Amino acid sequence: MSNAVRRIGVLTSGGDAPGMNAAIRAVVRTALHMGIECIGIRRGYHGLINGDFVPLDFESVSGLSRRGGTMLYSARSKEFMTEAGQDRAVATCKLLGLEGIVGIGGDGTFRGLLELSRRGVAVVGIPGTIDNDIACSTNTIGFDTACNTALECIDKLRDTMQSHERCSVVEVMGRHAGHLAMYVGVASGATCVLVPERPVDIEKDVIEPIRRSRLGGRTHFMVIVAEGVGSAYDVAKQITEITALDTRVTVLGHVQRGGAPTARDRVAATYMGYESVRLLTEGKTNRVVCVQGDTYVDYDINEALSMKKGLDEQTYTVMQALTGVGSHN
Repeated sequence: MSNAVRRIGVLTSGGDAPGMNAAIRAVVRTALHMGIECIGIRRGYHGLINGDFVPLDFESVSGLSRRGGTMLYSARSKEFMTEAGQDRAVATCKLLGLEGIVGIGGDGTFRGLLELSRRGVAVVGIPGTIDNDIACSTNTIGFDTACNTALECIDKLRDTMQSHERCSVVEVMGRHAGHLAMYVGVASGATCVLVPERPVDIEKDVIEPIRRSRLGGRTHFMVIVAEGVGSAYDVAKQITEITALDTRVTVLGHVQRGGAPTARDRVAATYMGYESVRLLTEGKTNRVVCVQGDTYVDYDINEALSMKKGLDEQTYTVMQALTGVGSHN
């Protein structure tokens, strides 16, 4: 394949997510297949400003798909938020002869790519975040793995909660989005799930589902709280005060970001990495590669950033029926 692109860079930025390494591998291998040299930019935009890079070849990304985290490291750069920092990043691209940048991350990563594009650098973004809050993509890289990690932890907690007839309040990640909590809530058969997209009525959304569950014969209860709702400890305190249940809190935290990515995340990352290089070879820029159902498509970054992603209504309806979320007549 003939193309005008000779050398590109790839970086990861923001919070790490399982599958980022698989995306890096796909970018590098695809670029080499198309006769393009690939340079890894370490520590995100901070590294792009300071020239922290490493040449990547076929062997350097061998076996990378199964590893969690990101081999290129990730960092948030306050300097890149300034015009001077952005100018320095572009100067690094010119110095290294980078004719395109593939950025893997979330909204902040895409906003950074947008600034590079405005300064004449060809860019393509790949959505990688466990929060699944990128509106243009049905799922983001890392979401499926984070769900499975949280589910495994919750299943183990349920064993001990059942043994001691307790209520477990589990806080999962997701920033300001409840996708992770909702998905895990359905999968784990939680008593109730609290998400930031819905106003929380502690009596209706937590206490009453627990009471109905107890009247139905259950002696242990699982409450999933998305971190965007607030403190799981506050929720647990209210449960104990109102019901006198022995209530314990578990904050899963950053364990949800680690671990080997699932097959779904590895495959999605691989396809997205391939598509990102293909777009650059076609002379396209300012694009985000995403998945919609089983189809991989791309959007203009401006359009992607303007989209809003609400909770999946079908999943929410299932939750209302099975886990006690929402209003009840």
